[in-house]
Amino acid sequence: MESVAITKRAAMLLQNRAVFALGLRMCSTNAMRGPVVDTTRPNSDMSEFRKLFSKAKHIAIITGAGVSAESGVPTFRGENEKWRKWQSQDLATPEAFSRTPSRVWEFYHYRRELALRKRPSAAHLAIAECEARLKKQGRSVVVITQCIDDLHHQAGSKHVLKVHGSLMETRCVSCGEVTVNKRSPICAALKDKGAPDPDVADAQIPVDKLPRCNERDCRGLLRPNVVFFGETLDSHILTKVEKEMETCDLCLVVGTSSIVYPAAMFGPQIASRGVPVAEFNTHTTPKTEYFTHHFQGPCGTTLPPALARHESEVI
Repeated sequence: MESVAITKRAAMLLQNRAVFALGLRMCSTNAMRGPVVDTTRPNSDMSEFRKLFSKAKHIAIITGAGVSAESGVPTFRGENEKWRKWQSQDLATPEAFSRTPSRVWEFYHYRRELALRKRPSAAHLAIAECEARLKKQGRSVVVITQCIDDLHHQAGSKHVLKVHGSLMETRCVSCGEVTVNKRSPICAALKDKGAPDPDVADAQIPVDKLPRCNERDCRGLLRPNVVFFGETLDSHILTKVEKEMETCDLCLVVGTSSIVYPAAMFGPQIASRGVPVAEFNTHTTPKTEYFTHHFQGPCGTTLPPALARHESEVI
């Protein structure tokens, strides 16, 4: 009963445009607002999905780590959950950054350097091509992503809402300035640092040698502009996400395990309005039962034909 109450409360908060804490885990999937969900097996008929796609005017595509995993970006779950001897979720906290900023920066420097070397997957490219093509027809595509890499932008997507922030941005802990930063290395002291092997010792970089703010008269310590576990999400981003959820007439949930809240609720919330929602994943998830369609397999294989030009398109 407690998990059901928590889920109901979270749904109410989202509708009121509140700010959610990253990493909240909820156990129940049976308490959703809106109409009763048909729990029959989701359809895997691509031709039926393509008919829905051909008529949709405002498409929301929710993406997760599985999309970037196909580009070679580790998901930091399962076998990749540890960096050196620490769990990644224990490093990605405000408390860890306050206690050991050098260690946390090494961890994120490792992730940044990995991401900077990767290229968009077939799924990234299919989404970007679809957005550009449909824009010429007066239709829209928005990407709502949990990924913190830059691969959607690299692929060419223009309308991207990053609910968990970006590895390629920094935020000053003193003045709050947010800046796009793709330097490699991000500072001299982090060059060749961040190796993930468990026998590698911390570099213990002095705080004044870590990335610093370039704003005049500031020089404050920079941190990655990502949402740490236990922090609240950006209310401005959530407001934009809510607007897209209210107006879309087709939703795709791509490469996400649907266990990290509030993003795990986005697809079911849209489905509760009676909007078709199609899941593209290598396996079913705790939210599969809420969706009208499920296409199993690598996103780079299943997504391109789903988003390809339909025979009814005139441009």
